[in-house]
Parts: sequence; C-alpha cells; structure tokens
Amino acid sequence: MSPPGDFRVRSLTGAVYVPSLLFAIGQGAAIPMLPLLALDLGLSVPLAGAIVAARAFGTLLFDVPAGVLVARLGEKPTMLIGTGLLVGAAIGVGAGPSTWMLAVLVVVMGAASSIWHLARLTYAAEVTPPAHRGRVMSMLGGLGRIGSVLGPLAGGAAVEFLGLAAAFYLQAAFAVVAFLTLAVRTEALDHAVAVPPRLTRHLLRHVAGEKRLMSTVAVVSVVIQVLRSAREAYIPLWGDAIALSAGQIALVFAVMSAAEVVTFYPAGVLSDRLGRKWSAIPCMALLSVGIALVPLTQSLVTLVGAAIVIGIGNGLGAGIQMTLGSDLAPADARAPFLGMWRLGADAGGVAGPSIIAGAASAVGLAFAAFLLTGVGVAGIVVMAAFVPETLQQRARGDQPG
Repeated sequence: MSPPGDFRVRSLTGAVYVPSLLFAIGQGAAIPMLPLLALDLGLSVPLAGAIVAARAFGTLLFDVPAGVLVARLGEKPTMLIGTGLLVGAAIGVGAGPSTWMLAVLVVVMGAASSIWHLARLTYAAEVTPPAHRGRVMSMLGGLGRIGSVLGPLAGGAAVEFLGLAAAFYLQAAFAVVAFLTLAVRTEALDHAVAVPPRLTRHLLRHVAGEKRLMSTVAVVSVVIQVLRSAREAYIPLWGDAIALSAGQIALVFAVMSAAEVVTFYPAGVLSDRLGRKWSAIPCMALLSVGIALVPLTQSLVTLVGAAIVIGIGNGLGAGIQMTLGSDLAPADARAPFLGMWRLGADAGGVAGPSIIAGAASAVGLAFAAFLLTGVGVAGIVVMAAFVPETLQQRARGDQPG
C-alpha cells in the first residue's frame, strides 16, 4: 500500500478505471434488455423477473470462490478470468438460446461479474490507503454509472436497428477490449502479507471480534443491494406494462444513470471527510422514495422523473458497499473476506428481483414497490441508530485480523 501522502486517486487510471468503464458500458447495454429478452421468448412477467434474479444468483454463488481464487492466483489473473467468462456468456445469450439455456448463461454472466468485481475491489483496496478509500471506491462506482449512461444509449440504438441480441454482442465486444486493457496495463501485485493458514477459522475469528459492527453493517449492505437490484428489474417491467418500447426503456436507464454521475464523486469526498453514513443513509432514502414513485407513473416523462430520484440516490451511494467492506477487511486475508462480504450483499441482489417476481405473481406489479420501500426504511433505521462509523474505526489504518 502506498503511503497516504504519496497516493493519487488518478494513479489507478490505466490499471483499474479504464477496464472498469469498458466493463460497465457493456453491462449497461445488456442489463436493461435482459427482462425484455425473456419476455420476447414468451415468458411471463414473474418468470422474466426470475431470469434477472438468475444473474444475481450467479454472482452470489461465486462470491466466496472468487475470494479464494484471488488469494491463490492474484488480482490480475482473476480479473482476466472473469472478463473472459463474460465474453462467452454474452455471446451465448445473444445467440438466442432456449429458456433453460438462457437461465444457465445468465447465471454464468453473474458468476463472471462476481469474479471480476471481487478481484478489482481487492486490487483497489490493496493499493489505496484508508484515507483515500471513499474517493477511489466512489470513482469505481461512478465509472459504473457512466457506463450505465453510455451503455443503454449504445444498447438501445443497437436494439432498435438490429434486435435484442445486438445488446449482448455489444457487451461481449466491450468485454474483449477490457480484457486486452487489463492484460497490458494492470501490474500483478507482490503481496507482502501471506494468506494465513486455517483461513476459514481466521476469518470467523475476525468477524466474531467485531460482531456488532459486522452484523449491522451487513444488514445495511444487503438492503442497499436489494434496492439496487430491484430497480434493474422493476423499471423495464413497469415500462413494458405502460407500453414503452425497448428504446424508451433504455433511455430511462440512461437518464437515471446520468443523475448518478452528477453525485458519485461528491459522495466519495463526503464519505472520506465526514463518514460513511453521509453516503449510505441518503442513498437508501432516495432509492426508496424513487421506487415508491414508479408505480404512480403512466408515461415516459413521469417514469423518467422517478428514475432521476432513484439515480441521485444511487449516485450518493456510489462505492459505499465496497468502502464498508474494505474498511472491515483484515489486511492479511482481504480477498477471502471481501468474497464473504460480497456474498452477503449479493444475497440482496437475488432478493430484489425475487420480491418483484413474487409480489407481481401474488398481488400485482405495483405492490412490489411498497414492499421495497419498507425494506429501505428498515435499512435507514439500522444505519442511523445501530452502526458505528467505520471511517473513525479505521482511521488508524488497516490491521491484520
């Protein structure tokens, strides 16, 4: 890790930021089209929500193995593996598979995303001093949002002229460029701290030593992910319900992501200077309000208005889960811990679309928004009343567990 006085946020441009942007653009092109592709195959709205949840399930399934993979192979090789897997899965989805094969390929897409993001997070956490962590992580989150502006615009244009499959071929193309950039620009890290023996016991002891902090922060992380993943499924499904085209839905995502771009870097500065709560609480509050507004919309303009509220909230939480996890990770087992951390957060990624699918099947699509808003309010209460400030706790710097 660089001494705080010598570190510059921009020093990670070639190694991390550029591949992250490329990865995000491809993802932004494909994700809004996933539930629409499922509907195009003749699936019902609940099953389309389940297909989106399958991607989150793949992410969840590989969080812990990804941490072990990083610990054994290193960050750079693991990022390359994840990117390569994504190329193959995206091409497969674009080729028009059967329903079951689509579900399998979407799980693989989620797994590839998990491997890539865990390796990238570990790399950034290793080279960034705690005092700069909020800004670096918000930059990573912000690049994802920039990609979510450019991706839906590119994907929407491709879909309008070439059909839904074009969005997934576009994702594969951006992943190929990201792979080449990683191969050329990212240096392998030479870790000074070896992974401790009896890793599982070591991690459990670390978690038990800060049980209250770990449990309350984990609840907040899960809630944020529930809200984020839910919006990815809910907006396309609601847009389809009010008869918007695929291109119009992609435009909604692009505007929402543009709103996120405005707030992501100030959120990182606030997180580093005032504390992590200044990012997490406004994030959950505005996500909850925005999702509650969606079923009140009946046109492109009003849905865009709700999406802007969601985008501002999500931008204020850019990188917050990565920052919280990095704050809590032991320096001598960072990657495996972050894999466990992402496992908990990504459980929310499965829960969000699953809530929508279940509510849509039982009582209608509109009611799902109010269930999600209740989840958000619960997360705000936990963060405000029960979570100690992790920035203050880690002000002394990282310590081995």
